[in-house]
Amino acid sequence: MQYTWLELLSLFFHYTKLTLKTTLEYKFDRSLITIAIFCREMISVTVMVLILLRFLHIKGWEMNELMFLYSFLFLSYSLFVFLFAGVRDFDGMVHSGEFDRFLTRPLGLLYQIIASRVDYPATLGHGIVGIILFANTAFSVGIHWNFPNMVFYILALLGGAIIQASIFMLSACFSFWSVKTENLRNLIFFNTRRMAGYPISFYPTMIQKLLIFVVPFSFVNYFPAQFFLNKGGADQFWGGYMYMTPLVGLVMFTLVSVIWKFGVRNYTSTGNSMY
Repeated sequence: MQYTWLELLSLFFHYTKLTLKTTLEYKFDRSLITIAIFCREMISVTVMVLILLRFLHIKGWEMNELMFLYSFLFLSYSLFVFLFAGVRDFDGMVHSGEFDRFLTRPLGLLYQIIASRVDYPATLGHGIVGIILFANTAFSVGIHWNFPNMVFYILALLGGAIIQASIFMLSACFSFWSVKTENLRNLIFFNTRRMAGYPISFYPTMIQKLLIFVVPFSFVNYFPAQFFLNKGGADQFWGGYMYMTPLVGLVMFTLVSVIWKFGVRNYTSTGNSMY
């Protein structure tokens, strides 16, 4: 059975509405999770601010510019967990047998996985932190917010979300063979994300190459931020990198999709079923 894009979009919103109803069934608990995520991330921001208060600037970067750089991580991650929480949680679907249920439905597997989960607490927790950082820095670092800049900013956030989805999807592919991939996911994603909180120009060449060519978090925040700020260290890298975030996201997602399809063809059920 073939579905039109309009029908698929309608189904996605239907899934999202069902997920929201499930979330609101436990309002107090979900609210606490949102607050906990917000507080956890604000603590990391506060620690960074306290460290930076001891310096007027670091290698040409002032505090507001570093916070603007940091805001990309939170806003793009918020968008990522809204659109791709199912990809993030895929190993749990395989382990529980939920993925087996998707195999019996006349819809694309990846579409079902993406549409089946929305992490509202994480979306709000990270999103609020990102909005606070953006609101307090975007108009104080000399950016002229004309229409082209606003369009590029939105495209950069979307591209950053797709890059993060691709990284998670790559670790999810290993679930077809090893089932549980949480530690691999943490190694690839969260450890690298911590390094991306600072300009990659601060790091040795090996780390820079890691963040550009292996786990390309530099395209999530550093190069989009350099598009607007053009700070010191930008001349170390090819100027075209500043415009490539959406393209890198699409290329990564396309390449990982090939690995995904290979994994699906070689998948054997875990034998678990909660449904």
